[in-house]
Amino acid sequence: MNVNKLFPIEKIASTLVLSACVGLVVPTAINANPVALAAPVTGLPDFTELVEKSGPAVVNIRTTEKVPTGQNANGLDDDQMQEFFRRFFGVPVPTPTPKAQPTPKNRKQAPQAQEEEVPRGVGSGFIISQDGFVLTNAHVVEGASEVYVKLTDKREFKAKVIGADRRTDVAVLKIDGSKLPRVTVGDSDKIKAGEWVIAIGSPFDLDNTVTAGIISAKARDTGDYLPLIQTDVAVNPGNSGGPLINMRGEVIGVNSQIYSRSGGYMGISFAIPIDEAMRVVEQLKSAGKVVRGYLGVERIDVPKEVAEGLGLAKAQGALIQRVMPGSPAEKAGVEVGDVIQKVNGTVIEKAVDLNRIVGDIKPGGKATVTVWRKGGAKDIVITVAEADAEKAPAAKTGKQKAEPAVNVFGLSVADLSDAQKRESQVSGGVILESVDGGAAKAGLQAGDIITRVNNSDIKDAKEFAAVMAKVDAKKAVLLLVKRGEVSKFVAVRPTTQ
Repeated sequence: MNVNKLFPIEKIASTLVLSACVGLVVPTAINANPVALAAPVTGLPDFTELVEKSGPAVVNIRTTEKVPTGQNANGLDDDQMQEFFRRFFGVPVPTPTPKAQPTPKNRKQAPQAQEEEVPRGVGSGFIISQDGFVLTNAHVVEGASEVYVKLTDKREFKAKVIGADRRTDVAVLKIDGSKLPRVTVGDSDKIKAGEWVIAIGSPFDLDNTVTAGIISAKARDTGDYLPLIQTDVAVNPGNSGGPLINMRGEVIGVNSQIYSRSGGYMGISFAIPIDEAMRVVEQLKSAGKVVRGYLGVERIDVPKEVAEGLGLAKAQGALIQRVMPGSPAEKAGVEVGDVIQKVNGTVIEKAVDLNRIVGDIKPGGKATVTVWRKGGAKDIVITVAEADAEKAPAAKTGKQKAEPAVNVFGLSVADLSDAQKRESQVSGGVILESVDGGAAKAGLQAGDIITRVNNSDIKDAKEFAAVMAKVDAKKAVLLLVKRGEVSKFVAVRPTTQ
């Protein structure tokens, strides 16, 4: 659909009127039949009281950035701007003021470069306490030199950024004030899909714009740490950081993201659950940052065919593709190919659950992790570290020629040299020399390393051939394959299929 196309308002209005009148206006002939009487119609919600109650606590946030004189907020000087407009718009911009001439040689010292404060962006937020704490999105204030908060009564304050957490996109500001209007914080755990909600914010810098809709879904997995609330409330650039409010006048979310192919609203918007946001707020207020637990693994959801190959009752848990060297997981004995099923007794439904649950564990604390390995469950106790305390090493590559051993699944493998084992950080396995048939269709590549076939670890090409000889040639075989730093299970069907 062309986003610039405008639909005639008359057509839209007539459709709305028709819909609103169904069940209200009944022809006389139908009224004569008691069975055909219209059912009672529930009126549409009135949001006026909600806006009057919560609106004064919703603020407009504008940010500025200091840039060298002669540059704009994007870091382009006048010549660069001329070229930008010529290339992308086909028109020149007015000729800028001539640049100052170089300082004469007889001057003792050249003046220092000057900076100017330029507008950077606008967003929204809301006051959560009468003494001036403001909740907004981290991306609204990121990179700002100064932050200004404007209330509905036109008062404007210079705000201090208390802290911001990029992973959850939550930031806390502080303005000097007392007895300020504040919102009522609700409980996002109690929300239901289908209930009415409103958003208040400053889309395109239009202060205190109110939009309404319903909750479309309670928990969308769009990030590592937050299941977001999906709504159909109109949210546009500038709404970020504003409140999502239920019919009781309680804030149950922080508007944060939209799904869009055009840059504008397309019917799907997302909000951070207020319960999650307030947990982050408390840490930011007390420490200025958020501390999270860390295991040191890369994980994915368990595919159905992998679950079947591993003997799992259902495709549930977090499948470990990589264990970071020196991480708590490696020290405790977690292995690539393990499926983490529980952490401290809490079931891991999807891979994203692992980050959230571990993230809430205090660094230094113990976590009992239940893993599924080679057909059985096993408990591993891990001492949790602090997230971001360790960095993953760069990927390593390196391949050497070896003698191949061929099998009917389209795999040509060879023994790993000692150097290849060191480079790939494996104690055993075989390297793929070439792929064909089912292996090629499964996406395997020459240079991949196979460390397990179904539930059997592989030390060398001889053992690989022995294990492969016992598999059912009519069914897919499950291989644990390492490519670079990442390992994953791959189901390979026989070449004949």
